[in-house]
Amino acid sequence: MSFRPDSLELSESTFIILRDLIHDRTGLYYESSKRDLLADKVYPRLVDKNFDSFLDYYYLLKYDPDADGEWKCLMDALSVSETFFWREFDQIRVMVDVLLPSLIDKYKAGSPSHDWPMCRPIQIWCAACSTGEEPISIAMALQEAGWFDKLPINIYGSDASPRAINKAKEGLYRQYSFRAIPPKIQDKYFDKEGDNWRIKPSIHKRITWQVANITSPQEIANFRNINFIFCRNVFIYFSDKSIQKTVKLFSERMAESGYLFISASESLLKFETDFKLIDIRQAFAYQKKR
Repeated sequence: MSFRPDSLELSESTFIILRDLIHDRTGLYYESSKRDLLADKVYPRLVDKNFDSFLDYYYLLKYDPDADGEWKCLMDALSVSETFFWREFDQIRVMVDVLLPSLIDKYKAGSPSHDWPMCRPIQIWCAACSTGEEPISIAMALQEAGWFDKLPINIYGSDASPRAINKAKEGLYRQYSFRAIPPKIQDKYFDKEGDNWRIKPSIHKRITWQVANITSPQEIANFRNINFIFCRNVFIYFSDKSIQKTVKLFSERMAESGYLFISASESLLKFETDFKLIDIRQAFAYQKKR
């Protein structure tokens, strides 16, 4: 259902230039069949800026030198926040139970001290983490396995939507976000607040939050030597061009032989990339080639 007035139409010509501008900046791509969807998402921004046409809004985004703030507001409008705790948990379990121990053993075998250096933390980055359920799930899984007592571990959660990251920083969630998590884990790591649940500080403090567009080299420049990247249920909204660009950026930010996790509904097999697909206990990951 559209709440736009009938007089405010997104013409095909304006749709194309607006769509392409958004695509170039964010990676998000809207097929022609999604014209009304894009119009409905952008319309509140027109109201906020007192514009009476989509073309005027396009000109603002395209030519205003101070449009960075508006781009952040637009990302809030365009973002899809469908996520929940323990989503596709088999991949997290494989990282915690298989890949992380293997990484440690491999390093120890080649180290004179046969020990992992405390000055070299394991780096885990949840790119496009929305409101934070994914990195919090990872932190809880690592805590359950006792890894925080053994190793320095950095967990990063980033998203292009400032609103999503602010919610992640707040750490307060509705019951709907817990539909896949074991009740004992929910009770152990969250405190009830009215109808909602707040993540305990002992877990929340493990995560560093950042507003960042994963298609922008400048905005993700501080992510370096990442061992594990989670970017799940994101590429379904990207064009092939955006996927290839983003995967290349991920490779550049990764440590040697790092791992990339995407969702079960996504694939990189048709692209030439720096990654190879591996199957670990029926959970799929992409490992950076040497």
